[in-house]
Amino acid sequence: MKTIGSVLSASALAVVLLLAASTANAQEKPKGKPWPAPDNAVKMKNPVKADDASVAEGKELWAQHCKSCHGAKGKGDGTKAEKIDISCGDFTSAEFAKASDGELFWKTTEGRKPMPSFKEKLSDNERWSVINYVRTLKGK
Repeated sequence: MKTIGSVLSASALAVVLLLAASTANAQEKPKGKPWPAPDNAVKMKNPVKADDASVAEGKELWAQHCKSCHGAKGKGDGTKAEKIDISCGDFTSAEFAKASDGELFWKTTEGRKPMPSFKEKLSDNERWSVINYVRTLKGK
């Protein structure tokens, strides 16, 4: 006869395995076509200081506009990611960390299917604050 504890433990294990599998699946998708930013964008410097206020604003905007695809921790495993044919990327990776702030700003501004443009949705300063927040995801 199974005890309540063993049933709960088995259920907890199943949930952990399911979450691990969904995260792995998010990264198994193809990366999509190369998306190079123009040189002038790559060289652009972030004019918004990465202070507590900017990072907090970026985190709030991330939750509203980015989390559904890119995930709470930036691993590309948001709730909408499974419906997208290409990977949403892992913002915690060393590869992502190599991108300049200007490159990220340009990509966020311009968008490319399936990612929308945020040129009209967020101000320049808001987009820079999102980038300041994204930088805190490194290695998480």
